[in-house]
Amino acid sequence: MKVGIVDAGGGLRGIYAAGVLDFCIEQGLQFSCCIGVSAGSANMAAYLAGQKGRNYRYYTEYSQRSAYMGLGQFLRTGSYINLDYVYGTLSNSDGEDPLDYESMQKNPGELYVVATEAETGRVKYFSKDELKKDDYRAFMASSCIPAINRPYVIDGVPYFDGALSDPVPVQKALDLGCERVVVLLSRPCDAPRKPGTDPLLARLVRRKYPKAAENLLKRAGRYNASLDLARKLSKEGRAIILAPKDIEGAGTLSKNKGALLRLYRFGLEDGEKLLPFLKNESGIH
Repeated sequence: MKVGIVDAGGGLRGIYAAGVLDFCIEQGLQFSCCIGVSAGSANMAAYLAGQKGRNYRYYTEYSQRSAYMGLGQFLRTGSYINLDYVYGTLSNSDGEDPLDYESMQKNPGELYVVATEAETGRVKYFSKDELKKDDYRAFMASSCIPAINRPYVIDGVPYFDGALSDPVPVQKALDLGCERVVVLLSRPCDAPRKPGTDPLLARLVRRKYPKAAENLLKRAGRYNASLDLARKLSKEGRAIILAPKDIEGAGTLSKNKGALLRLYRFGLEDGEKLLPFLKNESGIH
């Protein structure tokens, strides 16, 4: 049986899913197919590489640095988050905390990184085969928040965050042949997602990227529809949704270290819920 796992990201709140995935590494739980959106894509890469604690360091230590993100970055470059620093300077083989590229590639689990073409609004799923050592531009594209960052360009194509086109890619997991799906969220799942700042971000990018703006206005609806699908699958015993019961006041770009630590612990604890769901499934070892 092919069992997939979806990480919907959520900026620094993605530390919750990092906790779940560290539990999976501890327990030796391996998934057939891993799909990551935005910060969730980096979570998945470190998970596939078996690097327990790596994502934790990125969220709690490196995110506090001005080189990682901040107003100074935005004023100098037009991008609040320095994606080249996060997924290049820190992550490359000669970096401070490199991704174990070889181990990630040796892991039999598939990896798909979700991004959005800024000009067309179309979704792009980068596969593990498209990642090269010390070339992690797919993660940068997937994590590029509109208006917060300039679009990230790969081979002449500008990209924004994957959440604009497929915020919770449960259907993609099914399309890839997954019969059961684990869904990791960064916000409580008992209430519908609201548009929040999406209309404001849409206004800021509409002139140059009207299709991206349209996607921003549709994001909450797409998120809620995907979550409805996940709930339906859950009732059928084909999915499990793990989400923090409280975001502890943490926002997408929050640097509140206490809140981040609590979210990580929630994730570690909630990982236990996977064991009965995955028990005796051939897709898990």
